[in-house]
Amino acid sequence: MESKWLTIVIPALNEEDAIGGTIRRCLDAREEISHQAELDGIEIIVVSDGSTDQTAEIAQSFEDITVIVFEKNRGYGAAIKEGWRRGRGDYVGFLDADGTCDPRFFAALCETAIVENADVTLGSRLGADSQMPVIRRAGNRGFAFLLGLLCGRKVTDTASGMRGVRRNALKHLYPLPDGLHFTPAMSARALMNHLRIIEIPMKYEERIGESKLSALRDGIQFLKAIGEGVLCYRPEKIFLSGFIICMLMILILAAYPTEFYFQNHRLEEWMIYRFVVCQFLGSIGMALLLASALSTRMACMSSRREDSVGFWSSNISSLFTGKPLVVIAGFLTFLGLGFLWPGIVEFISTGKITLHWSRVIAGAFTLFSVLQISIFVVLMKVVEIWSYEQTSLEKKSYELKRVERINIGELSLENDLHVIEPDSRVMK
Repeated sequence: MESKWLTIVIPALNEEDAIGGTIRRCLDAREEISHQAELDGIEIIVVSDGSTDQTAEIAQSFEDITVIVFEKNRGYGAAIKEGWRRGRGDYVGFLDADGTCDPRFFAALCETAIVENADVTLGSRLGADSQMPVIRRAGNRGFAFLLGLLCGRKVTDTASGMRGVRRNALKHLYPLPDGLHFTPAMSARALMNHLRIIEIPMKYEERIGESKLSALRDGIQFLKAIGEGVLCYRPEKIFLSGFIICMLMILILAAYPTEFYFQNHRLEEWMIYRFVVCQFLGSIGMALLLASALSTRMACMSSRREDSVGFWSSNISSLFTGKPLVVIAGFLTFLGLGFLWPGIVEFISTGKITLHWSRVIAGAFTLFSVLQISIFVVLMKVVEIWSYEQTSLEKKSYELKRVERINIGELSLENDLHVIEPDSRVMK
């Protein structure tokens, strides 16, 4: 039977008030964790991340643990990754050193990972008995909502400081940042890369000592980490979200002028401002829609992306390739010229234009959309050329390595025969 080990990493930066208690609780919880999750062993690694107090010395006073000391601060994520790198566990986890998390909860995390075959198990700190400050609770819910909106999958605590990860899932999560935004980045990458994540509500106590988290600075970093994770695997999600927002704003702004026109068969002069704004939003929306299709094609060039069949990938993206795109561009060209043609004829005939401003705005928008589509087609062609060249280079590299291996094998065989032949002649 294959052995199962757990590596627990405790990143610590100036946690002299709490580190001793956290280590002691981890040591005391080993037997319970091993028994409940049926593990063969647990190793505990403390990483002092450039601490200037007694954190490292206190940790080194404990036996049966490994202590890694960074002379300079490298970051929360860097400490965890170094602990994982040096650890030998089939399952790797971490918990904060500030006393907020109960180490015994690793039993539930590991048991769930093994029984449910989960790639990532995390403790959700937003339960009823959580002592998390109100501001941080609100921030976590906001990040969770945003990530769920972009990913299409729900997670309640994007920045949980206690998690378990199957080691062979790390290749799908890396690279991860070195700072405090390590946790939301992991959540984003796990969700976008279709890893199996299971959340378990856990008790969260008030921290010991001063918090290292800055609501504004780290909040911006959290948003950046979520955005980068989405851009890495599903960039179309961001562009499509922007497109939907633009369309909703256009519907709101155009609702009254449209109703007024059908009732009175005319438009008021003041409505020109709404038309201009709608044209502006429509142009932005078209650019975002085309960008989503282009970014999808670019993301598919990456071997890290595992495409799934969804509404976007199976339906919408097909509109921006081949004949459908030509039909759309042709229709918009015909529509734009239809709006502007009376004015063009009038200007050629009389040198004046009395065409209503609404037709000018509508015609300008449709023709500008055709220009955007034309640029998109050129960019898609460039991406296809890059993709073809990349595939060709990878194929050539594979063939060269294959030939090299064959040549090495033949040379080895010739050397073996050269050694054997003299013996065979002696035997004769």
